Amino acid sequence: MSTREDSAPSPTVGSRDDLIAWIAAGSKPPSAWRIGTEHEKFLFHTDTLNPVPYAGPRGVRALMQGLISEFGWLPIMEGDNIIALKRPEGEAGGTVSLEPGGQFELSGDPLRTVHEVGAETHEHLRQCLAAGSPLGIGFLGVGFSPNWTLAETPRMPKRRYAVMTRYMPKVGSRGLDMMYRTCTIQVNLDFADEADMVKKFRVSLALQPIATAIFACSPFTERKPNGFLSARSNVWLDTDRNRTGMLPFVFEDGMSFERYVDYALQVPMYFVYRSGNYIDVAGASFRDFMDGKLEQLPGERPTLDDWSDHLTTLFPEVRMKRFLEMRGADGGRWRRICAVPAFWTGLLYDQTALDAAYDLIKGWTAEQRQALRTAVPKMALNAPIGSGKALAVAREALAIARSGLQRRAIRSAKGADESIFLEPIEAILKEGCTPAEEMLLRFERDWGQRTDPLFVEYAF
Repeated sequence: MSTREDSAPSPTVGSRDDLIAWIAAGSKPPSAWRIGTEHEKFLFHTDTLNPVPYAGPRGVRALMQGLISEFGWLPIMEGDNIIALKRPEGEAGGTVSLEPGGQFELSGDPLRTVHEVGAETHEHLRQCLAAGSPLGIGFLGVGFSPNWTLAETPRMPKRRYAVMTRYMPKVGSRGLDMMYRTCTIQVNLDFADEADMVKKFRVSLALQPIATAIFACSPFTERKPNGFLSARSNVWLDTDRNRTGMLPFVFEDGMSFERYVDYALQVPMYFVYRSGNYIDVAGASFRDFMDGKLEQLPGERPTLDDWSDHLTTLFPEVRMKRFLEMRGADGGRWRRICAVPAFWTGLLYDQTALDAAYDLIKGWTAEQRQALRTAVPKMALNAPIGSGKALAVAREALAIARSGLQRRAIRSAKGADESIFLEPIEAILKEGCTPAEEMLLRFERDWGQRTDPLFVEYAF
């Protein structure tokens, strides 16, 4: 989740048109399109397999201090707490931040190629292992915490999470599980203009459950099979229905930047950031804020930074800010971290591929899209869609993505194009066996019905 720092005030929002213009300003020519990848990892102590608390000589703060001292990261503070890390000005590497339960996240830089994403990911993991090893801290790539109860899971001292923790149980039964016990891989991609945004939004939203199925990697909860292949995805079905879901309006006539703004204005707020503090306004209306009627800040009107903050608290399957954010994939190991951006880049950043992907999904009804979304957490690639199954759609989408990357023809120093990063997906779809199903097989056949081996075999 986003990390705010104090900075010069942004302009005050004068009208709804300002909100629309803020999103529309993200439009870019294809030459300026970039790939931003975010990935989360669970932290654990390698000797006990227990979760890593924030404080203490082997805690999250000590890990972040190791990254500061060894690799030149700069701390982002909230009071006396380090809550994130950034690179010195002008240096590449993205931002390291903490999710509520101590999940360790890299929010990568906007990069031109998937090859660059691979290099960034490799360097991040190298640094994490170098800083974590002396502390006995390991990094686990799965979608849902396999061993720890919610009560056993640490809580990070980040103020916006305190607001969300109070509010989540009021609007769904699984919001705290989402915050504290899930990990994901997300990809941010650009659009050229409003028409391009609409087409990409429709394709990525319809196919997001297919990505969930391919990368399903969360079949265990509290040391036992939980009945799902993507428990992480299932959690989102009852987190906060005001701000989650498949957004049927995206497929309706008249979809636009304006229509998304109207949706976002209907979603209740969480907080307002002022001078390093998060003011709890959970449940309040951004429209009231625009009218100076926010009870906690009477007479005050929002800035564009407040609008940007509000958009980060919406959690649909695809989220729009000044780019589109793909939110469907479980956390996973190194090669799958890179496969997620390769898949979406191949589908959305080549016009022929985008047109083919649109043809693949354009006949689906809202009911079919929702039924697929609902079935995928349990059934993954066996989930029904139309007269077929998700596996067949996934294979078609993979072929389209591969062709899109090949047409981009961006090659590494060794001469390989970006489609090389699709190899983990090809292996999954060849056998029709998701990472979760592989883990369940190992659980029964090799691990003596124990989940502890995950912390070796699925660790980075």
